[in-house]
Amino acid sequence: MSLPRYLLLDLTRKTSESYPVSEMFYRTYLGGKALAARILLAETKPGLDPLAPEMPLIVNTGPLTGTGAPASGRFNVTTKNVLTGGIASSNCGGNFGFKLRKAGWDGIIIRGRAEQPVYIEISEAGVKFHDARELWGKDTEQTQAMLPRQAGKLVIGPAGENLVHYASIVSQERVAGRCGVGAVMGAKNLKAVIAHGTADIPMSEPEKFRKFNRRWLERIRANKLTGEALPRYGTMGFISKGSTVGLLPVRNFSDSSFKGAENISGERYAETLLTRNFGCIACPIRCGRRQMIGDREVKGPEYETVGLLGANLDNDNLELIGRWNYTADLMGLDTISLGGTLGFAMELQARGLADLCVEFGKTDNINALIEDIAHRRGPGEELANGSRWLAEKYGGAEFAPHVKGMELPAYDPRRSVGLGLGYATSNRGACHLNGGYMVFLEALGPVNVNPQTAKGKAALTVLMQNMMEAISLSGVCLFTSMALFPNSLHRMRPSGALARMMGKTLERSAIMLGPVNRKPSLMKINTSLVPYPKALQYVTGIKMNLGAFLRAGEAGYNLERVFNLREGLKVDDDMLNERFLSTPQIPEREETIVPLADMLPAYYRNRGWDEAGAPTAAKLSQLGISDGDY
Repeated sequence: MSLPRYLLLDLTRKTSESYPVSEMFYRTYLGGKALAARILLAETKPGLDPLAPEMPLIVNTGPLTGTGAPASGRFNVTTKNVLTGGIASSNCGGNFGFKLRKAGWDGIIIRGRAEQPVYIEISEAGVKFHDARELWGKDTEQTQAMLPRQAGKLVIGPAGENLVHYASIVSQERVAGRCGVGAVMGAKNLKAVIAHGTADIPMSEPEKFRKFNRRWLERIRANKLTGEALPRYGTMGFISKGSTVGLLPVRNFSDSSFKGAENISGERYAETLLTRNFGCIACPIRCGRRQMIGDREVKGPEYETVGLLGANLDNDNLELIGRWNYTADLMGLDTISLGGTLGFAMELQARGLADLCVEFGKTDNINALIEDIAHRRGPGEELANGSRWLAEKYGGAEFAPHVKGMELPAYDPRRSVGLGLGYATSNRGACHLNGGYMVFLEALGPVNVNPQTAKGKAALTVLMQNMMEAISLSGVCLFTSMALFPNSLHRMRPSGALARMMGKTLERSAIMLGPVNRKPSLMKINTSLVPYPKALQYVTGIKMNLGAFLRAGEAGYNLERVFNLREGLKVDDDMLNERFLSTPQIPEREETIVPLADMLPAYYRNRGWDEAGAPTAAKLSQLGISDGDY
């Protein structure tokens, strides 16, 4: 077993040194966001400002990153969340994670602040700090073009330089979008990090892994969703179904149907704008979209961007959404928080509470406004701070679309109440992925439980959150999880008797899942349905089964919760705004609200937390977290 290699970089002193990771930490947390959360706890004092020089910015990989496992080009960025004051974790594709491992390192921890703009170069030969003053002010595309071609790159745009609260980090055309991680990088006067090398990526049993991996790749390519639907329509393929079942956010989540949904669907995009699809390193799914903006072929938008810059703003122009997405990427802005903030500002305008130069359905000034937000010019100065900041100044907290300070993704939780629970309890703020992506079990997948009932949702949400965390920390894209649902399920009629029966079975699974959620190690089994544990064992040499895999996800989730509690977040922050809790999405259907109060106590019990939402001493001991960490 090879222990992961980490670098500690100090921008103030321009020094680098090896950062040891113990075997115990490696066996418990494996890598990615879980190991990064453990390092963040160890390397920070309570109450440190996210933009302080002492705040670490941790960029790390998972054990499967760069191994050739399906969609294993992922890396993670962890720090303190600019929007929430809690944990920040932002997962990304692009080639930086692979290139970092080829440079001989699994992760980097960056502290301090450079006097002048710099970029860091990491290779097998060592670390170099370069003057980046000529890069400062450049957009993310220009910046990457000015850096060595062979390197993997992490860069920020003007939004990160100007400390926009939802500034992102970009690698190639992929984005670590959420939590304001780009602002943390900008506060350090760090414009870019590049990595290159030819180091081997260690594997414990390479031949067994290669044979296993071939079967895994075949299974993903043969799956109806990961082998057909996602390559054909990308994540935008969920727009039509999302609109049909009432998930799309319309006019800042104030309406339940959008007449222009067909115009912004994945099918319409494929017919009118798609030039080709693409994927990250080692990705067999290739869900990425390409389109023309002027004479350039660029990355097209994802579901979240289309939902939040489309229906959410009362806009059904796909071409405009594609252009705004491109501008946001150039500026280094998270399109989820961007769309959520603009939608909230439009409702403030409609109610006469604030004039921020935006109106529902008005599109002629949005592209320029995105640039103004990135540069903090005019109304962009205030819009750059996000919806919670705007609500604190102008009012409207009851319809501000955030949890803990971070804006909601493009799914209305009133039509997926398990996802609503996931939003409320997500450690980084409103997030469909950190929240467990329950919408796939409630509305978008081949088998759906009743999306309006609280029954069984606490247990299912905990299980899904642990699973999503474990997949993420391994270095593999979460979309691979969609292939866990075999084609036989996709062939069933959604309204048929068999599909309804399976949905009911899932709904009643709480009794069975409770003990597993509280102690995942009970599941000492291996199953071909869940390929990640075996792949991890062949690569790391750590004995792995489904229970150990879920336990790693649980450990990461609890560590992030511990960090949030240490930083002052409380049970009251596990909350949605009043619109989702008391205003039915469909006025004549009272059940179209989120029954959060009914689900939270059961959720805490399933997690082994107390009534105040804090992990108990027994839970912390079980996960190897000492009192001194918290």
